[in-house]
Amino acid sequence: MNKYDWIIKGGRVIDPANDFDDISDLGMRSGRIEAVEKGLDAGLAENIYHAEGKLVTPGLVDLHTHVYHLITPLGVDADHYCLGRGVTTAIDAGSAGCDSFPGFREFAAKRFRTRALAFLHISRAGLSFCSLAGGVALGELETLKLVNEKDCIDCIESNRDLLVGVKIRLSDTLADQGQNETEAYRRAQSAAAATGLPLMVHHSLSSVPLEECPGGMASGDIYTHAFHGFTSTIIDHERRRIHPAVHAARETGVLFDIGHGAGAFNWTVGEICASEGFWPDVISTDIHSFTCEGPAYDMPTVMTRLLHLGMPLEKVIESSTISAARAIGWEDRIGTLGVGGEADVAVLALEKDDIELEDCNGQLRKIDKRLVAQAVWRAGEPGPITSPSCMPNKAKIEARKKGTLRALIHDAAT
Repeated sequence: MNKYDWIIKGGRVIDPANDFDDISDLGMRSGRIEAVEKGLDAGLAENIYHAEGKLVTPGLVDLHTHVYHLITPLGVDADHYCLGRGVTTAIDAGSAGCDSFPGFREFAAKRFRTRALAFLHISRAGLSFCSLAGGVALGELETLKLVNEKDCIDCIESNRDLLVGVKIRLSDTLADQGQNETEAYRRAQSAAAATGLPLMVHHSLSSVPLEECPGGMASGDIYTHAFHGFTSTIIDHERRRIHPAVHAARETGVLFDIGHGAGAFNWTVGEICASEGFWPDVISTDIHSFTCEGPAYDMPTVMTRLLHLGMPLEKVIESSTISAARAIGWEDRIGTLGVGGEADVAVLALEKDDIELEDCNGQLRKIDKRLVAQAVWRAGEPGPITSPSCMPNKAKIEARKKGTLRALIHDAAT
């Protein structure tokens, strides 16, 4: 019998796609998963990784990243901040538009070991010249001359191997003080419908009401930044309950994604959602140049926040693997440990800890355990593990406290 390239021994294998959760071994050969079963013969392995006491999961799938590194202001090194933290598939959320997408293929998808896919921005410029919402930087929807649905559709049809959906950012400061939001949203919906792909919508500090977003979104569309506390929050700030339009949207099949980012995770909002049993369909980081060293840090840290809120571990793993894969129609290729599939594998430790972990507004919660990446394989080849330079990052915490003053929902709100 040919030897396995790797056997991962004795870990708790959690593969929600195949309803598998047990202490087991995992064998890899020639970049594929060869076996998931107890008692694999260590003598048949070229290399052994001992995972006793650890979690063995599909390679994490981060549905919302920005990995157009050195080309856009938000781009980060995917291999350092994604693969190095257990993420084998990073899906870029609109860094490229139709005019800038060829560069994404050359300088992100081909450059990184991390599998890099993308939502195409409805703005032809993508995020080439703009930064965060809520500031004074030039926005990608400042003129509707940048929003051409036909060109968006044509680009997707020519690049379906990498493009998995359409992206739009709905914030008034990005769209000529809100004047262009409604029409740009309509064009983005039209492009997504024409290609049969999901629309991912960033909706914060927006003039578009909840009844229209997420209320007007189609089944399978993705409402990212779901747990922010600013204007357009999913929380009715007077009742401190989830807005009825949000529950109605979920009933119609709209998916809710964390998209943590620099301003989109609020502990208070998360606790309100947890009290109503409203868990995200997908967990993602919105990792970018303003979040990679705090407040988001990485995928395991964002997953830790959901664990702290009370989301069951198995659901946290599911929302970080196969649920993200299903959201983009890639469930037959990624997010699973099915035998015969590509060997994208992560090993995580659930470590005891005693730190105060921040949200995007500098609010703190005492964390007694957290997920940390221990090992990763992309297509059967191991990758180096990296760590945040400083966590918690006290300087970032102090800087983010200013955001609480603008939030409708926060600890001190009444």
